Amino acid sequence: MTVFGPGYAGAYDALYGEKDYASECDVLERLAGEFSRNGKISAMADFGCGTGNHAIPLALRGYRVTGVDLSPSMLEQARAKAAAAGVTERTSFVLGNVQDAALPGAPFDAAIMMFAVLGYQRTDQEVIAALSNVRRHLPTGAPFIFDVWYGPAVIQDRPGARERQVDGPSGTLVRRTHATLDEAKNLCTVHFELERLEGGKSMQTVQEDHVMRYFFPEELDGFAAKAGFAPVALRDFNDYRKAATSSSWNVTGVLRAV
Repeated sequence: MTVFGPGYAGAYDALYGEKDYASECDVLERLAGEFSRNGKISAMADFGCGTGNHAIPLALRGYRVTGVDLSPSMLEQARAKAAAAGVTERTSFVLGNVQDAALPGAPFDAAIMMFAVLGYQRTDQEVIAALSNVRRHLPTGAPFIFDVWYGPAVIQDRPGARERQVDGPSGTLVRRTHATLDEAKNLCTVHFELERLEGGKSMQTVQEDHVMRYFFPEELDGFAAKAGFAPVALRDFNDYRKAATSSSWNVTGVLRAV
């Protein structure tokens, strides 16, 4: 089972259409400006860019954005969306792994890694490799903004089984998820079953397992130091003005290159 293979990637935007990417980009702009030492941001790197849902709105705001992702299917959609939005001259999408991909245009003024992409790095070595690669693309003082699942909240409010239905012009998508925790490794395995219905008839079923790491603040500080960053902020994802708490399932972190 391939993570974000063609079946799941093709339904990605429909499943997450309720996400307010514009507001998330507002936060990214504010945090990048707040924690940039010179306050000037013109070029950004987007590690784990997916279908471009952060990169394209940022490009529409005038930034030059270079994205990298491991899924060819998602990058194909990102390029098509960038062309439709008229931002092909300000966007570039590269196929590669966030742990070692070399992005053209470096160094960048800031970098982002959103939608829990850092959590797909399961081991300590993978996390450090990803952070170290981000660091190689930034000058000293540049901010790196990311979001992850927050360990204290995950343990307190454990994930369970869920089902979601999305109706569209081409039919209905039903996504069923079941999650289990491996607390010894700080990992959550989420099993996805995605069923496509037309006229109430099942047309296709896709299954994938996504193994996600969740993080505790001491871990993040240690990983940051090993990769050449200093931690500067850890905020609640739903309100970036508030500090992360044990109720913050998702948190936004900011590191600064040192």
